[in-house]
Amino acid sequence: MSNLKKLAGQTAIYGISSILGRSINFLLIIVYTAYLSKEDLGAFTAIYALIGFMNIVFTYGMETTFFRYSTGKNLDPTRVYHTSQSLLLTSSLVLGSTLYLAAPWLADVMNYPGQAYLFRWVALLLSFDAILAIPFAKLRLDNKALVFASAKILNILVNVALNVILIIGIPYLIQAGTIPDGFLGYQSDWGVEYILLANLLANGLIIPFVWWKAGFFSFKLEKEIIKPMWSYSLPLLFMGLAGVTNELISRLFFEYLIPDNFYPGLSSRAAGGVFGANFKLAILMNLVIQAFKYAAEPFFFKQSGNQDSPALYAKVMHAFILFCTCLMIAISVNLDWLGPLFLRSPGYESGLFIVPMLLMGYLLLGIYFNLSIWFKITDKTSYSFWITLAGAIVSIAVIFFFVPIWGFLGGALSTLACYLIMCAICFFFGQKYYPIPYQTGKYIGYLILAFGLSYGGFYLDLGEPMLNFFAKNSVLAIFIGFLFIAEKDSIRRLAQK
Repeated sequence: MSNLKKLAGQTAIYGISSILGRSINFLLIIVYTAYLSKEDLGAFTAIYALIGFMNIVFTYGMETTFFRYSTGKNLDPTRVYHTSQSLLLTSSLVLGSTLYLAAPWLADVMNYPGQAYLFRWVALLLSFDAILAIPFAKLRLDNKALVFASAKILNILVNVALNVILIIGIPYLIQAGTIPDGFLGYQSDWGVEYILLANLLANGLIIPFVWWKAGFFSFKLEKEIIKPMWSYSLPLLFMGLAGVTNELISRLFFEYLIPDNFYPGLSSRAAGGVFGANFKLAILMNLVIQAFKYAAEPFFFKQSGNQDSPALYAKVMHAFILFCTCLMIAISVNLDWLGPLFLRSPGYESGLFIVPMLLMGYLLLGIYFNLSIWFKITDKTSYSFWITLAGAIVSIAVIFFFVPIWGFLGGALSTLACYLIMCAICFFFGQKYYPIPYQTGKYIGYLILAFGLSYGGFYLDLGEPMLNFFAKNSVLAIFIGFLFIAEKDSIRRLAQK
């Protein structure tokens, strides 16, 4: 029992630190939309999507490989740690140097002429992230949950503080005459540069602390360990690339597919900034899904040996859909005031109409997580790669075909279509290999109704702000009332327990 309590406590710490970190980073969108141009937001959207892709390349599944070879291969964990960290340090030096030298070419390809320094910083940032991956993994392996969480939160707080100082603080002091213009080489025309610089400094500053707490390593490249680790990690690399494609492809390519002035007065990069900022609002749903994953994954595995587990998994799915459909409607109908609350400059509201669709996309991602339990507990994890790859292909096809025609809507549709096809494929094979008694027809009905009400409430406009607020939220109340009627038998059974 003490081990289970310890596991539960550590799971809570990891979950809270991750969700808190995502929430704090999410709030930076208020700073960016208030103080930076839409072009800077577009650059931020595209460059950080590129970083997301390249992070997979720089770490190539080595974190998971480290866990596997430190615990289940009868190897000395210390040898695995030294070899894993030495391998990542070597590959980061090679990949980082290559990217650093290729920065002028990459700046031209991505339409940042004369700004090669941005991609040199990206090379350094990716290298820092990679050489932190194994020490962070070792902290988890050594059950140092508090140290892990503290380091993560400290890193985020330093990043946020640097963002605020560089984007708000120093310009304010210059304008007030407290410090001279050009103080310490400060460039008043920089925007996305300071986002990258803050991130780079925060990650660089945390390296000595994390390495110290994880234990400094000796540089060793043991061939007998490296060869099987490479074989194990390579499929993880391709799986990771397929997964990140689903998440980031629309934000990476949006500005390159949307024509200038597709939206009057907006350059393609500014349009990408509007798209990326509105995408951030949908992360409110993703935060809930992340919290659910931290709680549900160990629970699912713990229950897998129970003969009643399929019925239990169906009940979890049922409750998940009920809660998240309500959340989707609640956010969608209140976007008229939530949008301006987070997106602080005029013009961003032109993209708010895609948020309900993105919320639905993330809800489907949560459903996919529920569905995916079948291949996790039947050891058919190879299906994960093929399902994710199918989603990536659909996502790429939709964004390249529809963004030039439909703009923001095409980008949002790629997310919805990707996770919809993943859910459909996962459900089909799941019912074949591990049948779970989902109430599929009812779920589809709830999802369609909630999606329709989300857009109905979003577009509902009675003129007066307060009247609008009550009218829009009455849509949510009607849906909740409908669920109480439709689920009255389930609620009665629950009350009797």
